[in-house]
Amino acid sequence: MSALYQRSATQIAAAVNAREVSAVEVLGAHMARIERVEPSIGAFLSLTADLAREQARRVDEAVAAGKRLPLAGVPVAVKDNMCLQGTVTTAGSKILAGWVAPYTATAVARLLEAGCLPVGKANLDEFAMGSSCENSALGVTRNPWDTDRVPGGSSGGSVAAVAAGEAALATASDTGGSIREPAAFCGVVGMKPTYGRISRYGLIAFASSLDQIGPIARTVEDAAAMYGVMAGHDPMDATSLPRPVEPTLPALRTDLRGLRVGLVREFDTKDLGEEIDAAYRRAYAQLAALGAEIVDVALPHAEYGLATYYLIAPAEASSNLARFDGVRYGLRVDGANVQEMYGKTRAAGFGPEVKRRILIGTYALSSGYYDAYYVRAQKARTLTAGDFERAFAACDLIACPAASSPAFEFGAKSDDPVSMYLMDYYTIPMSLAGLPALSVPCGFVRDGSPGGRELPLGLQLVAPLYEEARLFAAAHAYEQATRYTLDRQPPVVESVR
Repeated sequence: MSALYQRSATQIAAAVNAREVSAVEVLGAHMARIERVEPSIGAFLSLTADLAREQARRVDEAVAAGKRLPLAGVPVAVKDNMCLQGTVTTAGSKILAGWVAPYTATAVARLLEAGCLPVGKANLDEFAMGSSCENSALGVTRNPWDTDRVPGGSSGGSVAAVAAGEAALATASDTGGSIREPAAFCGVVGMKPTYGRISRYGLIAFASSLDQIGPIARTVEDAAAMYGVMAGHDPMDATSLPRPVEPTLPALRTDLRGLRVGLVREFDTKDLGEEIDAAYRRAYAQLAALGAEIVDVALPHAEYGLATYYLIAPAEASSNLARFDGVRYGLRVDGANVQEMYGKTRAAGFGPEVKRRILIGTYALSSGYYDAYYVRAQKARTLTAGDFERAFAACDLIACPAASSPAFEFGAKSDDPVSMYLMDYYTIPMSLAGLPALSVPCGFVRDGSPGGRELPLGLQLVAPLYEEARLFAAAHAYEQATRYTLDRQPPVVESVR
């Protein structure tokens, strides 16, 4: 039997519910794993061992009393832009360093009710703004497949923790690709649900019309189980959908017969390099081999996705981040007057990328430019949603890359914001349309250096609105047939025992 930290979430929950192992024992194995691996990975900004131990005791007591919990004893990392009562919650920013959350986010609370053990708060790009996790003001997180490379962002800490065996599950958030792209970089499963499926209550806002919480896991089955716990209407979130959530675990399947999978004409992978192109063509052929009918679809406005997103998201960030002023909570730098205090606090508290997006967003919303930029971007967003509606008339799912490259080395794109933004080319259109999308490992490519390591790639599957069950079902079939990372662990996992 594999070590406890190597088991899937569903395996752990089954063993704890059957009283074959205790939640306290599971936690002990994972905390020992964190102690060994964390110096090399840096997935966490803070650990919550005491809180996890208290939760483990409660889970064991509940199981002993005959209660069955869907995620009993499963260690979870919580992205540090989600509130967990009594813990420091920073969003990776100096402006919130040391701030203690007074309540728990709904999605996190539902995981705790299901039996999860919160082991720590995971690192992220500051306020979830970034594609590499290099924008965190509070720590450096490394990719378990190659510690000289980024884990992806903004949910870099979440994916690294799961890939390295420090947690079986992790919460993450996705605004323009912040679940799917890092999941691809670290060879795990990451899923963004339909907008409104999972409550955003307790999530520190970046762009409110785009932000979504979703699961990170090592297997599709685990991600489906985690989603099933977190999803559902929440009266505390005005954007939460008052719509029943279809069960996902019973829908999992081992083939794709009867499904039409669309390949997007505008998402040609030839320009990504010969090896990457070959990997995605192989992935599409594997979908066909599983019984899917491959069809051609078009997203004619996809080319405007980046420009649209980088007007809407910064505009909303400009509004949301105005609350961080040094008056009510977080960092405060004194000044001669209120205006000077505002300026000094924000200058010291916000990092360069956050400042850049606030400036872009403020400009887009300013008098004389609102109609020219923000309103036109919203119109382009509507056109993008229409493109997907027409595409799904011809197919049941869409398949495309989750990222335009494997994980890159630290600093490779830091001096070129546009190059970094282009990493989101394949994920942003789905965010603009509010669609459910998932990244599942689809192979490896060499990093190009002599004796270079193999780095994982992610296949993105996209479903129509509310069709999460279909999405998980297809991803599970593909994962079980290919098993790219199910039977293979990152080098740091293999080398650190």
